[in-house]
Amino acid sequence: MNIELRRARFSALHFRKNTFVLPNPWDIGSAKMMTALGAEALGTTSAGYAFSQGRPSDLGEIGREQALAHAKQILSATYLPVSADLENGYGHTPEEVATTVERAIETGLSGCTIEDATGDPENPLYDRNCAIERIAAASERAKKLDVNFVLTARSENFLNGCPDLDDTVARLRGYQSVGADVLYAPGLPDLGSITDVCQAVDKPVNVVAGIGLEGVSFGQLQKAGVKRISTGSALSRVAYGAMITATNRILQSGSFEDLDQSASFNSIDGLFRKADLFAEHGRWIGSGWAC
Repeated sequence: MNIELRRARFSALHFRKNTFVLPNPWDIGSAKMMTALGAEALGTTSAGYAFSQGRPSDLGEIGREQALAHAKQILSATYLPVSADLENGYGHTPEEVATTVERAIETGLSGCTIEDATGDPENPLYDRNCAIERIAAASERAKKLDVNFVLTARSENFLNGCPDLDDTVARLRGYQSVGADVLYAPGLPDLGSITDVCQAVDKPVNVVAGIGLEGVSFGQLQKAGVKRISTGSALSRVAYGAMITATNRILQSGSFEDLDQSASFNSIDGLFRKADLFAEHGRWIGSGWAC
C-alpha cells in the first residue's frame, strides 16, 4: 500500500459516520498482531515504546530520531496507516515542532500527535498562546508540503495537575483555529467532560482508553461525539502487567498457574502469517480496498 493511499485512508476514517479505534502497538510484533486482528489504522505510543526499551515514560526519554526510527519500524510491519505519538514535537519553539512534523511526513507517516506539555515540572504546560503558535507552525509546514497528513493537537491539562476544563477547551479551540485536524485532551475525568469537549469544537475528537473512564463503553463514547478512540500505552501495560503478575507468582510462591493463560504458539504464529499475507496482497481489512 503506497504512502498516499495510506494517508487518504487515514484521513477518511475521521469523516465517516462511525467512531473508530486506533490501537497503539509498541514494537513490530504487536503491530503485526494488531494488523491481523483487524485494526484499520495504528498509532505509536511513546510510553509503550519507552517501556520496551527499558526506559521510563517521562517526556523526552525518547528523542526525535529514535522516535521516528521506531515509527519507520512500525510502518514496515504493516500496510495500515500509521500516526505517530511525537510528544511535544521534541523542541520548545514553533520552528522545532514544524521540523518534527516535516520529518514525520518524510518518514511516511499518515499523521502525528503534538502535545502542549513542556516536560518541566515547575511549568508543565506551554503558555496557551505559545502552544497555539506551535500547532500553527506544524499545520503550516504540513500544508506547505501539500500532503494529506492528519495533525492531532493535544491539551495536556488533565495529565499535568491542571484539571481546568475551560482552559482545555480554549486550547483545543485555538488549535482548531490554526489548522489542527483532530483534537485530543487525554485524561478527561468522565463522560460529561468528554461530551462537553466534543460539543465545544468542530473537529474530530480523540479520546484515549486506559486512562480513567472505568466503565465507559465504546457506544457511550460514540454517542458523546468521539470520533477516534486510541489505546495509548494501555495495551502494552496489559502485556507487561500479565508478565509482572506471572513472574511475581513464580518467584514468590513457586506457582506457574498464570502461564496457563498464555497465548499458544499457533495463535501467535497464525497472526504473524495472517499479517504477512494481508501485506502481500495489499488489502485493507474489512474495506475491500486493494493496492
